[in-house]
Amino acid sequence: MAATKMLHVRVDDDIREDAVAVLDSLGLTMSEAVRIFLHRVVASQGLPLELKVPNEKTRAALLEARQIRKARKARFATPEELFIDLNGE
Repeated sequence: MAATKMLHVRVDDDIREDAVAVLDSLGLTMSEAVRIFLHRVVASQGLPLELKVPNEKTRAALLEARQIRKARKARFATPEELFIDLNGE
């Protein structure tokens, strides 16, 4: 077996918790996910994802999402309100 080294990474608590929940649903631990990511970096000789600078509309949506999350208040009171907004009614 190949020698291994410990890897320490600082991550925001909220991001870590959200990531653990997603990974749990996939049956993966954080360590397994990081190992998979690093294997993909080596295989692709770069980041295994496309990185883009978000446009103004996306930045506004991200800011709104962060504010909603921080306030712990939904943008819509009911699913019907959401669908009305989505349909432009």
